[in-house]
Amino acid sequence: SPKRDLIALANRAGEVLLHRLANFQRVWSLPPNENTGKEVTALAWRPDGKILAFGLTDTKRIILCDVEKPESLHSFSVDSSITYMHWMEVTEESSVLTSFYNAEDESNLLLPKLPALPKNYSTTAKIFSEEKSDEIMKLLGDVRLNALVLGGSSGFIEIYAYGMFKIATVTGVAGSCRGLCLSSDLKSLSVITEIRGSSDSEAEITYFQASKLDTSLLSSYLPEVTRMARKFTHISTLLQYIKLSLTCMCEAWEEILMQMDSRLTKFVQEKNTTTSVQDEFMQLLLWGKASLELQALLMNQLTVKGLKKLGQSIESSYSSIQKLVISHLQSGSEALLYHLSELKGMALWKQKYESLGLDASGIEEAITAVGSFILKANELLQVIDSSMKNFKAFFRWLYVAMLRMSEDHVLPELNKMTQKDITFVADFLTEHFNEAPELYNRKGKYFNVERVGQYLKDEDDDLVSPPNTEGNQWFNFLKNSTHLKESPLLFPYYPAKSLHFVKRQMEGVIDQCLQKPADVIGKSVRQAVCMCLYKTSQSEDSTPQLFKLPFLWNDKTSNIHYVLFTILENSISKIYILRRHTDTSRSVSNGILGVDFGSFLSNSINDSSDSRCYSCLDAHFYDDETVTVVLKESVEQEEKERVLAQLPLSSVYTDEDQDREFIWDSTKRLDEQNGEISTRTVFLENQWRVLENMKAQYVSVNGIRKVSCVLSSNLRHVRVFEMDVEDDGEVEEEEEEETT
Repeated sequence: SPKRDLIALANRAGEVLLHRLANFQRVWSLPPNENTGKEVTALAWRPDGKILAFGLTDTKRIILCDVEKPESLHSFSVDSSITYMHWMEVTEESSVLTSFYNAEDESNLLLPKLPALPKNYSTTAKIFSEEKSDEIMKLLGDVRLNALVLGGSSGFIEIYAYGMFKIATVTGVAGSCRGLCLSSDLKSLSVITEIRGSSDSEAEITYFQASKLDTSLLSSYLPEVTRMARKFTHISTLLQYIKLSLTCMCEAWEEILMQMDSRLTKFVQEKNTTTSVQDEFMQLLLWGKASLELQALLMNQLTVKGLKKLGQSIESSYSSIQKLVISHLQSGSEALLYHLSELKGMALWKQKYESLGLDASGIEEAITAVGSFILKANELLQVIDSSMKNFKAFFRWLYVAMLRMSEDHVLPELNKMTQKDITFVADFLTEHFNEAPELYNRKGKYFNVERVGQYLKDEDDDLVSPPNTEGNQWFNFLKNSTHLKESPLLFPYYPAKSLHFVKRQMEGVIDQCLQKPADVIGKSVRQAVCMCLYKTSQSEDSTPQLFKLPFLWNDKTSNIHYVLFTILENSISKIYILRRHTDTSRSVSNGILGVDFGSFLSNSINDSSDSRCYSCLDAHFYDDETVTVVLKESVEQEEKERVLAQLPLSSVYTDEDQDREFIWDSTKRLDEQNGEISTRTVFLENQWRVLENMKAQYVSVNGIRKVSCVLSSNLRHVRVFEMDVEDDGEVEEEEEEETT
């Protein structure tokens, strides 16, 4: 983690684990579940250390996870399996940006705070359910722009602003991605890919530096990109909020509410009289007498107790759905309308936003779709309202009738039924209790007394009983007016569709309008350099490939990209450092250097100490001045010691480099011309230590926290080291402990 003493690991079982560095105590683990996946192939920390992102190959999803507790805050799907992730922060400063960073987000002042989702629903709703922990703000994080760069197989590269909103889809890179690095001024993107010819041939590692036509777009429109991305993250959080509110509503709707429909259907199938169910109930209402069959249905199947329970469930269920619609769905969709309208305003400011691909007409469609969704939510409210009234009256009447049948005492206040009440119940019976054979073929039941559930079903079918709009003056007025039908001011209304259907449609339209900038910005990326580095040898030990090397690093202060890689020469992996300036027009030397390590393991018995060579197993930039390496002795002895060492760049790049620039022959791979590359022999004074009893293979470091973490070749042992420990100047690194 860039900010705290934490390390994130993923294992073969698909778990993501978070450990403290100090005593390697586990903070949490996130086991694979149906929302994530089993094969974690890439991990990345958000620069502020509050969110961990991980990519899954089997489900092709990216999950953003809260560092405090193991739950997904946001997730999205991608088109390819992810092989590498890099999350960087933009350090560029400008007065426009600073004023934007400092300005209070207006939506906080204008929009009411989104109410927290009720806690008593299932786990999906956790994220927005706690009043205090502003989960939404945690998800949005700092206003300063940060970008999550994803690389995958077959040349897939995408850049997500704030880790949520896609701002670029980069095309034209071949091979599957092994390393990525976006410079902190957004001027240049370096990529290392692995190109496999055929299945058995050796893979070729290639370095691309895609300098984006002076990335005119991302870097020169940085304030606009930041502002646009910020809006988009607001919009995607709101979409998630609405989705979760809807999930809560579906949970509030219980299966018991279907009881009435299923009991009546069974009654139709079993009865042998010709009178319809509707007539049976009508006779009970008017004459107070029920046929024996209806009596059996009411007394034996429904029972007085069951009727009471059904009445209570309907009341509690409907009122909680009603609350969710009013407080969550409506406030969420109003906030969505606000942000989309702001976005439309931005899109109309063409000189600033047009070249980023913001398109006002697309946003206009999104606004309309949100409007339709709000209309549908209002319709649901009306249906709930009338259903509650109807059921209350109906159950009250039926309860009295059933008490009379069982010859129980009926309380006098229950006995009062005015003419108005009777008419009300009669209307309810005529409207809801007519048999519908065609419905039986569709849904396996003859009745649809319960009208709310159909709105919450996630299916494309039309509603079973759409609202009755006959005689509605507004509808008639619209029907007869030619001009109003096409008016952009009126939101289209889908009377026969469920709430879920309209929501899916809204998400689709919004996705569509958020998609365009990514394509436009992605197309502006041009490839500046493409170099073939080397072929990977298949003969290496069968150690599992963690794609650590080649490693990319971006020096933020001088905007230089470094690439570390090793090439096998006479059975020694020799490390090379390739240095390129991100601004390709600069005449600064783009150097490439090989590094030999002079012998430094003082071995008194063996005098032929010059013959010792070291193979480099893994290397990682510790900070802008130092590289941390894991070395292995290549000497014909049984005990090959592994060494962890710090290699200062100052000892590699000395002043005389400036004159001798390596002339690159672009027709050949680098490993075919490495004889001409100048090599530095470096003697490490005291910046190293032997790793006892451990076949170290990989290293991961954090120069800010001054720690490094070494992983063994069988991936089962982890050791954590503190790097700059003042110990009387003797040994600079102190081992902490090992965990298996």
